[in-house]
Amino acid sequence: MAWDDTASKIWMDGKIIDWKDANIHVLSHVVHYGTSVFEGIRAYDTENGVAVFRLKEHVKRLFDSAKIYKIDIPYTQEEVAEAIRQTVRVNDLKSCYIRPIVFRGYGELGVNPLNCPVNVVIAAWEWGSYLGEEGMANGVDIGVSTWRKPAPDTFPTLAKCGANYMNSQLAKIEAIENGFDEAIMLDYTGYVSEGSGENIFLVEDGVLHTPTIASSNLRGITRDSIITVAKDLGYEVIEETITRERLYLADEVFFTGTAAEVTPIRSIDHKTIGIGKRGPVAEEIQSTFFEIVEGSKDDKYGWLDFI
Repeated sequence: MAWDDTASKIWMDGKIIDWKDANIHVLSHVVHYGTSVFEGIRAYDTENGVAVFRLKEHVKRLFDSAKIYKIDIPYTQEEVAEAIRQTVRVNDLKSCYIRPIVFRGYGELGVNPLNCPVNVVIAAWEWGSYLGEEGMANGVDIGVSTWRKPAPDTFPTLAKCGANYMNSQLAKIEAIENGFDEAIMLDYTGYVSEGSGENIFLVEDGVLHTPTIASSNLRGITRDSIITVAKDLGYEVIEETITRERLYLADEVFFTGTAAEVTPIRSIDHKTIGIGKRGPVAEEIQSTFFEIVEGSKDDKYGWLDFI
C-alpha cells in the first residue's frame, strides 16, 4: 500500500475527490465498532487493455456482506461497478489493487448501527504480490496459528466484514513475530480453515483438496476461479474437512486470494512441504491463471471486465 499516494483520486459517496480529502469523522460508527464491509479486487494490464478481474462477482459479494449486516448500500450493483471502473480510469492505473468499502459513518454512538448513515468509498493503487514475488516462485514459510476462526453462530464468515479481520490480525501478528510469512488458521472444531486473508489448497497424489465453506472460511472468488481452472486442466477437486497433520504430509500446499493470487507454501511449522518449493500442480494452475488474467489465454469464462 502506497501511503504517500497523495496525487491519487478516491471515489467517495458519488464524487471523485483528492486522496488527502478522503476523511471521516472520528466518531463515525465504523471507528468504534468495525461496522464495515469491503472487497479486494485486482485489475490487470492485459494484451487487450486494462481489465478488472471478476468485477461482477466481487460487487455482488460486497452487497451480500452488507445484507448480512443490514447495511443498505445507497447505489445499485451496476453503479458501484461503474464507480470502480471510473476510479481506475481517473487514476490512469494499469495493474492495480482496488478497495471498495461500505461503512456506517457519523450519526450516533452505541452498538445499534441502524441510525448511522452508510458511506461508500473506492480507492485503487499499484500493489504487487501480497506475499512477495520470490514467494510466488519459490513458496513461503507458514505457521499454524494458535488463534481459531469463529464458530458459525458468532461471526458470519461469509461476510467480508472489517470487524471479522481483528481475528485475522491476531493470527498475522503471531505469524510475523514467530518468523513466518503468514498463518494458517483452524476452525472452531480444529480443522483447517484458511490463512489470515487467503484460502488454501492441498495436493495429494494429483488430487486437489480444499476446506469446505463450513470450516469458517470466506467463499473466495479466486478460490472459485482456481477450482474452475483446475477442473478444466483435468484435476479432481474435493471440498472437505481437512485435519492439520494432512498439511505436513501433502505433496503441495498453496494459498489463493485476490491479494495472494496463487502463492505456493514451502514449509508449515518448520516442516518442509513436498519438494520444498513450488510444485508442478501449483505451477501449472498458477501459470494458467495468469495467462487468463493477463489476456494471453482466451477468457472463456468471461472473467475480465475491460475498463
